[in-house]
Amino acid sequence: MVKKRVLAFGKFDGLHLGHLYYLEQAKKFGEELTVVIARDKRIQETKGKKPVLKEKERKKLVQTLKPVDKTVLGKETGNVFEILKKIKPEVIVLGYDQKPSNKKIQEEIKKMNLKAKVARIKAFNSKRFKSSKLKKEIIKRENC
Repeated sequence: MVKKRVLAFGKFDGLHLGHLYYLEQAKKFGEELTVVIARDKRIQETKGKKPVLKEKERKKLVQTLKPVDKTVLGKETGNVFEILKKIKPEVIVLGYDQKPSNKKIQEEIKKMNLKAKVARIKAFNSKRFKSSKLKKEIIKRENC
């Protein structure tokens, strides 16, 4: 029996309950959940700062989560969507605040001649469990 492949992406720097919720919901779209962990270099480029945890540490942490079947590191350079060719997911699941747009992903899927749906997961208490907010709270507490 061929398992329905689901693909999720993320930085997962400062793993929290919002991340777990995202991955639990992603797993519901199929039987095999692969999670692509953003590379340190990509995070540095997009956020302008290094992640707190190194990519291999983040990968290892995410791999321990129950809904996750497999973790892989994303591309360090070039087209981040190239990994779709390798994994060939039936469903690509993104969080409510993740980029790029569904339209952009659909364009990339079409270019690669793949058949995959794109799904978005709703926020899990985004007032509390959002990485940027949690990091600000930690900094605030450390400065007290």
